[in-house]
Amino acid sequence: MTITALIAEDEALLAEALRVELGALWPELEVVGIAPHGAAAVEMALQQRPQVCLLDIRMPGMTGLEAAAAITEDWPLDAGNPPLFVFVTAYDQYAVQAFERAAVDYVLKPVQTGRLRATVQRLQAALATRAPAADALAASVETLRALLAATPVAEASQRLRVVQVAHGSAVLMLPVEEIDFFEAADKYVRLTHQGREHLIRMSLRELLPRLDPERFWQIHRGCIVRVDAVERAERDEAGHVTLHLRGRPERLAVSRMYAGLFKGL
Repeated sequence: MTITALIAEDEALLAEALRVELGALWPELEVVGIAPHGAAAVEMALQQRPQVCLLDIRMPGMTGLEAAAAITEDWPLDAGNPPLFVFVTAYDQYAVQAFERAAVDYVLKPVQTGRLRATVQRLQAALATRAPAADALAASVETLRALLAATPVAEASQRLRVVQVAHGSAVLMLPVEEIDFFEAADKYVRLTHQGREHLIRMSLRELLPRLDPERFWQIHRGCIVRVDAVERAERDEAGHVTLHLRGRPERLAVSRMYAGLFKGL
C-alpha cells in the first residue's frame, strides 16, 4: 500500500537527502511534493492531502509549527484523516522535551539513519491504528495546541505596555489594555482602539510573546483578541465559533485550533 508524504525544507540539498533516505527506509512511501517554505507547505498539503508531513521547524515566513497548525485548521472534514506530523529540528533539549510531552515525533538535525528508521516505524504503527477522521483531527488539534502553548512568553517586565502608531506627523501611544484585537493584514497588523483602526508594521509572531497571555488570546493564526473585549461567543450548527465584541461591529471567527478556549460552548 502506497503512503504519501510531503517534505517542507528550505534547503534543497537537505530536502533531497531526506527524500532519498526515506525512500531507502520505506519503499512504499511516495513523496508527493517538496515545499521550500511554510506557506507553500500549507498550500501543497491541502491540495495533495498527504498522510505524512515532515516539516522543518525554522523556515522563512511561517515556521513548521505554524504550517502544521494552518494545515490542521484548514483540513476539510470530508478529506479523511489529517496528516501525521514529524518535525525536523535543530532545537535544544528543552524544545525536544516539549515535543515529547505533546507526543509528536521529531528528528534532530543532522538527520541520523537510525533515528529516522525509528520515526518510520512509529509512523507505520500510527497509520495502522489511526482513529476515525473526526477523532484524529481533534487529537491533532490538541497536540499542536500543546506545542504552540510551549512557545516562551516574555516576562511581565518585558511585556508590551503601549503600541506606537504613526498618525500623520505624530506618533500615537496606545495603551495595550485599550486595544480590542490585533489582526494580520499583509505585512502589517491591524488593530482597533476606541472605535478607530490603525496599522502597525509588526507581525503577529513578534507581537504575541510580548502580550499578557491571560488577557490576550490567539483565536486564529491571524488574530489575537483581548479577552475583556469579548461580549459573547456563539457556535453555529456546523460547530464554528464566532466572537461578538463589546461595542464593535466586527465578528471574529475562531479557528478549530482555538475553539477549545471557549469551554462553555
